[in-house]
This record gives sequence, structure tokens and C-alpha cells, in this order.
Amino acid sequence: MTHPFLDLPPLGAERFAAIEDGVARLLDTRQDVLITQGEALLPLEGAIRSAAGPGTVALNVITGPYGQTFGDWLRDAGATVHDLAVPFHTAVTAERIREAFAEHPEIDFVSLVHAEAATGNTNPVAEIGEAVREQGALFYLDAVASVGAEPVLPDAWGVDLCVIGAQKAMGGPAGVSAISVSERAWARMAANPGAPRRSYLSLLDWKERWIDAGRRALPHAPAQLEMLALEACLERIESEGLRTVMDRHARAARAARAGAVALGGGLEPYVHRERDAAPVATTLRVPSGVVASEVVARALRSDPALPLAAGGGALAKEMIRLNHYGRDATPGAVQGSLAALGAALAERGLTVDPAAARRAAEDAWR
Repeated sequence: MTHPFLDLPPLGAERFAAIEDGVARLLDTRQDVLITQGEALLPLEGAIRSAAGPGTVALNVITGPYGQTFGDWLRDAGATVHDLAVPFHTAVTAERIREAFAEHPEIDFVSLVHAEAATGNTNPVAEIGEAVREQGALFYLDAVASVGAEPVLPDAWGVDLCVIGAQKAMGGPAGVSAISVSERAWARMAANPGAPRRSYLSLLDWKERWIDAGRRALPHAPAQLEMLALEACLERIESEGLRTVMDRHARAARAARAGAVALGGGLEPYVHRERDAAPVATTLRVPSGVVASEVVARALRSDPALPLAAGGGALAKEMIRLNHYGRDATPGAVQGSLAALGAALAERGLTVDPAAARRAAEDAWR
């Protein structure tokens, strides 16, 4: 039996390096770029454990569940951690970052999530990057959800460790991810006696065996199918144009927000200010007495492929998430989701206006 995904010739070092170069172009970075052979949690955890240790004093910004996870990893690595938590319906500001620095001038590491798809907010990284540079701290950024939907510019923003994944706005595979690493970050890792070595989490092993060796021989067999999918994903973005891809996501976010407000039924944007709303997902708060997960279940009965989900954990009762990233950053996906939500709310006896929602979404898309 033959299959187009089977019996492929090995993916060589030259092609692997060329795909890394494609990621570097996407991020407009001159930093070293590593494509890590696993989902984005691999480089996210590996970067923290490599660059942080008992001597590290970290400012960990929490605007959603991933920020909480980063704080746990930092503490596990032995760092002293100061959490800066803001309500999930908003974003952190550069002013809040500077206030934290003033209170704890010893901070030398900052961890931040760019866009939290789980809560629907996005943070102003360019402004925050200026504040971090003033402090001289190492800047770690999770841009997994934001890349492809809004600008991600490690060099311009002073980001030392920038992790991306292709499975959201890029519309690519989840099985590989990438990280850009500044010279300052490499130096911090090299000076950290607790940095993972001879480990799948080790970025230093990859640096020594791959980057420093001239990217001529791969340290181990790559995840071939995922690498080819990432290559195709990058080629598709380059063909369509990154600005065009980002514009699609911005239009989808505007349409989803406007349509949900016009729909009624007691739905409200979970993220209060539109400028704080992520272009990858619009989160909605349901009215009192309505359970979000039940509304989503009813909506998905009409079409299980709609990009709708309830919030995670405790948010499952109050939050609906309309995902509009990748292939779902389209008018059809937004309109279909709004129509299904309207029908589900109407079943509950709530007053909705699907026609108004459709018109508002159409107007916002323009």
C-alpha cells in the first residue's frame, strides 16, 4: 500500500535550516531561530528552565491561564517570582510594568503572553518592551496565539525569547514550534548551572550541536510530516502576504464583536475594551442564569465544525469563545457561529435579533 505521507525521503539539514529561515522572515528577526520538535509547551518550558534559576528575580504577568503556568515553572526553577495579575477582561499596561519595576528594582526577567486565546485579550507588547528595556531585564514572550494574527517583532520590541506555534492564526501544524533567542538570552542560559542539558528541554544542546555546528547535521531525526506542514504553512502566508493574513484576523474580530453585540440575548463582550481584544478569538459573557457550556453545546448541534467553545475550567459557566483564527478567519465562520448562538439562545427563551447580528458583522468586516 502506498500513501503520499509514507516512505518519504529523509528531511535533510539544509531543508530544515531553510524552514527555520522562513520562520525568521515571518518574525523579521536576526536572532537565532530554533524549530523545536514538539508542541509549543516544549520551548515555552525549555526557555524558562534554561534562562531562569535560583538567582533570577522574575516579573510574571498573568492575563490568562498560561501566565499562571509560567509562574509555576519559574518557581520550580528556583526563581523568586513577583506575579502581576490583571483581570482577564483587560490587558496589562506598560505603566503597570514600570510600577512593578519601581517596587522590585531587582527584577531581571519578565514573562508575558502576547495574546491569550483562552480569555480573548491581547497585550501591548511594543510598549511593554520599552519598559522592559529600560529595566534591562530579559524579556520572554509567548506569541503562540498572536503570530499571524497581529505583528510579532522580537527585534523591534526587545524580546529575548519569543515562542511561536503554527496551530492557530498561521493555520499550520501543532506538532512543531519555534523560538527566537537573543545573544543575551544565550548568555543567560550558559551562565545558569541549572539549565537543562542532555535533555529534550535543552535549548543549549540544540545551540551547540546545531547552530554552532553550522546547521549542517541534525542532532536527531526531525518530525518530518510536521516540518513539511510548517514549510507549507509559511509558504502559504508568504504567498497571501502577512499583512493580508493579519487584516483577515482583524476583520474577523471586529465582525464577531459587532455581531455579538447586535445579536442580543444578553451576550456581552468579555473583554471590555475593543483595543484589548485579541484578533484570534472573541470571548463573550452570557447573561445571569445561563450556562455558557450549555449554549455552546446547543449551538454545535447544528454544525459541530463551528469554531465555538466554552471557556475553560470555571469560565465554562460564564464564557463563550468564538475562535476566528487560521481558516476560520472568514466571514462565513463568524456569521455561522453567530447564527448558531442566536438559535441556541432563542431556545432558552431569550430575545435575539439574528438579522441585526448579520448586518452588524457584515458592516464591521468592510
